[in-house]
Amino acid sequence: MLMTPLLRTALPALVLLAALGACSTDDETPYVDRPVEQIYNEAYEAALKGEFKKAAPLFDEVERQHPYSIWATQAQLMAAYSLYQANKYTESVNALDRFIQLNPSNPNVDYAYYLKGLCYYEQIVDVGRDQKLTKQALESFDEVIKRFPTSKFARDARLKIDLTRNHLAGKEMAIGRWYLERGQHLAAINRFQKVVEQFDTTDQVPEALLRLTEAYTALGLTGEAKRTASVLGYNYPGTEWYEDAYALATNGKPRSEAESDNGWLGWGIGPF
Repeated sequence: MLMTPLLRTALPALVLLAALGACSTDDETPYVDRPVEQIYNEAYEAALKGEFKKAAPLFDEVERQHPYSIWATQAQLMAAYSLYQANKYTESVNALDRFIQLNPSNPNVDYAYYLKGLCYYEQIVDVGRDQKLTKQALESFDEVIKRFPTSKFARDARLKIDLTRNHLAGKEMAIGRWYLERGQHLAAINRFQKVVEQFDTTDQVPEALLRLTEAYTALGLTGEAKRTASVLGYNYPGTEWYEDAYALATNGKPRSEAESDNGWLGWGIGPF
């Protein structure tokens, strides 16, 4: 048992005797030599039961006791997986980085990159907060696609790339709206343009084009407002975003404040 400062002050003699008599600290796992199959099977059984906090150190023990066995490499990856399942994402990422560094040609290295992406992906927070983890997830899944395009994990990695990009675009939209609401139109334009240019395949683009039209209109840049609304009308015809952009570009007012005629529905990009 670890002693508190109070006990160390009150019983210095006992502490000294304990220090002299002990050959290892109590917080270290005692080394008990066991066959590699026995340790691995125990770890695997724990993982099958969902006891991942128990399984992770057992898989580590496989490598510690039998570092050159055929079981050791697989145990490294299984330890990382168990840490992931136990929601110990930082520890899992560290273990995966080590596995990748030590085993770059291992047939399961594609899974290591993919699992690393999942560790970041499952920690993604709402767009109102810092998106560092979202970017790290995107980078990790990109690695899967670039390095292992035919991997069985590539398809899901591509799907999650789309979702992370949409999330990052949502963050830019939130910041842009914040600037727009406060009349900081140039700052808002920069954010919305970033969405259109860098996240052009995401669901955020139609609204970004509308908000650009709104910002240009507020600045009196009628030509820019109409050109932006034209792009919106050409790529996303018949949407509410287009309807609002058309009202802004032609009347200088939102659709709720402007009367629309029958011509705008088939307007396309003609008037601009």
